[in-house]
Amino acid sequence: MSRRPSVLVVDDEEAILASLRFALEDQFEVVSASSPEHAVAVAQSQGFHVCLLDLRLGSADGMDLLSRLRQEQPDATFVVMTAYGSIRSAVDCMKGGAPDYITKPLDVEELKAVLSHAAENATLRRTVRRLDRELEVRYGPGGLIGRSPGMRQVFSLIEKARWIDSNVLILGESGTGKELVAKALHYTGKRKHGPFEAINCSAIPYPLLESELFGHERGAFTGAVRRKPGRFEAADGGTLFLDEIGDMDPGIQAKMLRVIQDRSVTPLGGTSPRKVDVRIVAASNKDLRAQVEKGEFREDLFYRLNVVGIELPPLRERREDIPLLVQHFLHLYSQRFGKAATGVSPEAMSVLMAAEYRGNVRELENVIERAVALLDPESEPIVQVTDLPIDFVRANPEHVSRKGPVGDGIRTRMGSGPWSTTGESGSLPFKWGDTLEDLERRAILETLRRTRGKRQLTAKLLGISERCLRNKLREYRAANQGLQE
Repeated sequence: MSRRPSVLVVDDEEAILASLRFALEDQFEVVSASSPEHAVAVAQSQGFHVCLLDLRLGSADGMDLLSRLRQEQPDATFVVMTAYGSIRSAVDCMKGGAPDYITKPLDVEELKAVLSHAAENATLRRTVRRLDRELEVRYGPGGLIGRSPGMRQVFSLIEKARWIDSNVLILGESGTGKELVAKALHYTGKRKHGPFEAINCSAIPYPLLESELFGHERGAFTGAVRRKPGRFEAADGGTLFLDEIGDMDPGIQAKMLRVIQDRSVTPLGGTSPRKVDVRIVAASNKDLRAQVEKGEFREDLFYRLNVVGIELPPLRERREDIPLLVQHFLHLYSQRFGKAATGVSPEAMSVLMAAEYRGNVRELENVIERAVALLDPESEPIVQVTDLPIDFVRANPEHVSRKGPVGDGIRTRMGSGPWSTTGESGSLPFKWGDTLEDLERRAILETLRRTRGKRQLTAKLLGISERCLRNKLREYRAANQGLQE
């Protein structure tokens, strides 16, 4: 059952406070105050949806109290009651921030209706404020993870550009977070209460993209049975995000330039332009400057879009951010999958730090999502190398030749297993006089130990068949070489 709306009643007559508590307590949580000091103390110590305030409080100024209470509770709605119902008083109340006005003697049913409506408005304001905070976290600089110099520069540009209407061009490889930057600019800036429209210019063929952007009139082409507004009209008052704009057809580039210059759009098949107030944020994973030099992208459009330029560094150039990103994704997917992944092992982190990340942050996120999703809930809540995708581990073998938690010896290759031959506990020390059979046995037994006895995974990591693994284990058991029944 939902909590009832709360009402603070302020009146200097105890009899009126008592009667109002009795009349309202079946529908509202009622708190009363008989003096301005008491009312302010209540406002400072607890929240309320509505304040029912008498303008006549002895020698106190009711309008001054109204102003003080609004400062303490900006999301609350204020209803003024007075026996002096005049137009002047109503206007003064509205100027002071109390949109509702009721005169004495009070009609209880009318009062309940006024308070219910006021409580709904207060709840709506609280919801809007909460959503604004969530958007700040999700799409603001807090939603972009990094402490590297490159990311600090990105954050600085977002902070400066989010309060202006200038067009923005975001450049960076796929998976670096270009759409996150676009949403941060929109949802934390002056246009956050307007629409955010996004379109991928490389995913839609030329004829359809033209209609999608500018809209069309009925009969503009075969199948156009009704008028359809384009994305520019849909984004009026907000932001239009044009992803992969480097793939836009030259014909549409010319029309884009005209829309930016005239701030109006003419639908296909139409003759009358429509004014639009749209901020354009464009993005590309291509070198647009090189495309301009080759004549593949209009130079004038490039400069119209690149009023504020933001370049996102690839993940391989900001490796110091990888541990922060890993922890962020561990927390995100632990909550999503109901797991309790608290960290990664030194060996796993070494693999993650050494990867090339051609897919950048998106690739790292996919790796951590998979690891958390497949994490054994009965095992320790630490992601191990064996929890990472096998092809990812094999594609990033550099970690085994670095000094650090994994060791600095030669790799075992019975397959491309992730274990080093020297290092800390669980390593495979090479001693003079050891045979290849000795090294093979140690590699198999250590991999089996680290996979917690999972034979199928052990075989995959070592690059051998399960049948071969079973035969080897049978040999070691028969020879009593470190394997117990």
